[in-house]
Amino acid sequence: MTDEHSQRVFLALADPTRRLLLQQLCEEGSGTAAGFATRLPITRQAIIKHLVTLEQAGLVTARETGRERRYMPRPEGLQTVTTWIEDIEAQWDQRLAALRNYLLEEPSTPSAPVKDQSAREE
Repeated sequence: MTDEHSQRVFLALADPTRRLLLQQLCEEGSGTAAGFATRLPITRQAIIKHLVTLEQAGLVTARETGRERRYMPRPEGLQTVTTWIEDIEAQWDQRLAALRNYLLEEPSTPSAPVKDQSAREE
């Protein structure tokens, strides 16, 4: 997974404010920068910059509504990274299952007890 889209998605999601905006858009269905500015402790301009970053990553889409831009979540924008994460998870599940099976196997021959060589007989 080295494509440019996945990198943009991970960079967009790396910021906690953008994650919050995306989460709120998913919960509410849509929103505007002005609406978010009334609820968050950052400026409308900062919110717009975050929303544009999410839009460039393909995580939201925008529609002009009068003088405002209304942003809506675009869940399919996560598909590339979701697929990558699921592939990594499956690999780890296989490795952990193999390790579990290895650890649960009974040894074919019992190991001999180790003698304490620090004590000498006189």
